[in-house]
Amino acid sequence: MNKHWRLLIGLALLFLANTFSLCAQSESASEKTVSPTPTTSRGSETPPASQTYTQGGVAVKFSIQPLAARSSGSELLEASEAIVKFEITETAAGKPLTNLRPVAWIDFREQPNAPDAKQCREKVQSFLQASFADKADVDLNNYFILALNHEANISVIDPFSSFGTSRLYTLIPLPGPGTDWVMTANQKRLYVSMPAVNQVAVIDTATWKVIANIDAGANPGRLLLQHDENYLWVANDSAEQADSGVTVIDTIKLSVSARLKTGAGSHDVAFSDDDRYAFVSNKKAGTLSLVDVRKLSPLRDLNVGLQPAALAFSTLSKTLYVINESGGELIAIDGSRLEIVTRLQLQPGLHALRFAPSGRFGFVVNSLTNAVSIFDVSTNRLVQTVPVGPKPDQIAFTKDFAYVRSNGSEFVTMIKITGLGKEGNEVAVSRFPSGQKAPQESPAASLAAPIVPAPEPGAVLVANPADKMIYFYTEGMAAPMGSFQNYRRDPAAVLVADNSLRETSPGVYATTVRLPRRGSYDVPFLLDSPRLVSCFNLEVAANPALPAENTVAIRIEPLTEQRTVAVGENFQFRFKVIDTRSQQPKPNLQDMGVLVFLAPGIWQERMWAKSLGDGVYEASFNLPKAGIYYVFFQCPSMGVQLNQLPALNLQAQADHASAP
Repeated sequence: MNKHWRLLIGLALLFLANTFSLCAQSESASEKTVSPTPTTSRGSETPPASQTYTQGGVAVKFSIQPLAARSSGSELLEASEAIVKFEITETAAGKPLTNLRPVAWIDFREQPNAPDAKQCREKVQSFLQASFADKADVDLNNYFILALNHEANISVIDPFSSFGTSRLYTLIPLPGPGTDWVMTANQKRLYVSMPAVNQVAVIDTATWKVIANIDAGANPGRLLLQHDENYLWVANDSAEQADSGVTVIDTIKLSVSARLKTGAGSHDVAFSDDDRYAFVSNKKAGTLSLVDVRKLSPLRDLNVGLQPAALAFSTLSKTLYVINESGGELIAIDGSRLEIVTRLQLQPGLHALRFAPSGRFGFVVNSLTNAVSIFDVSTNRLVQTVPVGPKPDQIAFTKDFAYVRSNGSEFVTMIKITGLGKEGNEVAVSRFPSGQKAPQESPAASLAAPIVPAPEPGAVLVANPADKMIYFYTEGMAAPMGSFQNYRRDPAAVLVADNSLRETSPGVYATTVRLPRRGSYDVPFLLDSPRLVSCFNLEVAANPALPAENTVAIRIEPLTEQRTVAVGENFQFRFKVIDTRSQQPKPNLQDMGVLVFLAPGIWQERMWAKSLGDGVYEASFNLPKAGIYYVFFQCPSMGVQLNQLPALNLQAQADHASAP
């Protein structure tokens, strides 16, 4: 597969289906061993700490270990985090196989025995098709696109799976509209500032639920995590001295550790490399506040001129850089002596400051002159000024390019950063359209980035709130390769939550997961080239630290296998009700209720199911329009509410011929 394999994987499904059958025919001729022998039945001995599968001269060693433990024999507990690893080597020389694209899933085992080779291939194929019904409990291959919307919510978009006509995985409601966000390095937690309610929301990315709303002072805006992530710094942007400053939040306790008053105005925050100092700009006061992080106490203020707008700390030169919006100055401050080293005069209108990935070159955006100034941190001198689109306000980087978003134009400017600094070398500039409208045509605005690198190398995602779209662009193309709808919402910013397997060392592909509920699991694994398919085993134990689980009195076993329904026709859905204590059918329930609603809740119908005897029930309904429907069950006489039993999913299609 090429470098955009994840977005293009659907195009290879037909090829994969054919090659699976070829694998089945040739498998007997290939060398294949599993050592140690995995567990094959529920309730038997726990699978070994590692399992190795060998075929055709390639060995895949699967292991999983709790994140909080160092011993490989530690028990895997539900709702805890674990590191999943696949070590891929040549069997002859033991040489690691690098730059591969393995895919894998963790899926609850419905049957008592582990799948055989044929069942394993079928399971892999079903997951590759990414249908709504056939989704693994944990997908180790995908990423999510997050959109920080103008309204009080966040869209979570799955770029690979289509749920009917929608790729909207879920929508996270917030107490108020978000203006900035930051994600932890392990991508397990997302923080969102909400100035309308003076809070910061804490989101668990495993469940996409808000787990806390922390009071964060007046008008919280910019968010920054220290390098060690012990503290989250929240800028309190206020023109009043009494309310202006920063709020420091303990990320372990999820509570406020300090509220520090600095100067008036909006703020940006930066940190020294060792997190010893925090630097806070005070735009209205024209000062820079130096804060001792260990004591969470301001040390002193430094006068830096008119309207300091943005900060950035250079790890190469150990220098803090400040831009003055009105004064048009770039100021360099020695990070150890905390003294001004130099002032570089540019032009008024400076807005944003960022460093390229190498750290040597800084980029300053000027929203009045419609230009980007590039300076060298080794000399603190201007290298070049590049014209860009009208009202530039944001800048992002990939390995080879800087991307400048212009609020007054739908075009994104690309500045090639490879070759910068070479004498006589003019930077190459190009542009591409990121939609049909200029972003300023939308009321959506954010401190967070509207352009971010995609997980695929040499690609970016661009949010255009005026188009209500997110565009996928890959370098070398004249226009975006594709786009993702945000479903009538204005995306002010975009972010990527990547949970895919990554090569952490030669031949080792790993990721961190949160383990699902207790039970036995299959771990289907696919390596496309060289071709290899296998299913490993996994046991997850009950977590004694979790609250005791209340047993639901009944469970539902669907008898109607059909999941695609024709719009406008009467559909009869049959299911069996099982008593969870006796494991016997539960007949003659007079209050077996069924709720059917169209996602995201724009139509619903409630009904009582008809008992057909021997615990079998039937519900009849007519689905009015195309889309994904959820089917919930309740039984008040058994003490079962709608939210206690898993929902089933149906897809309604307008074309009668498409329904089986």
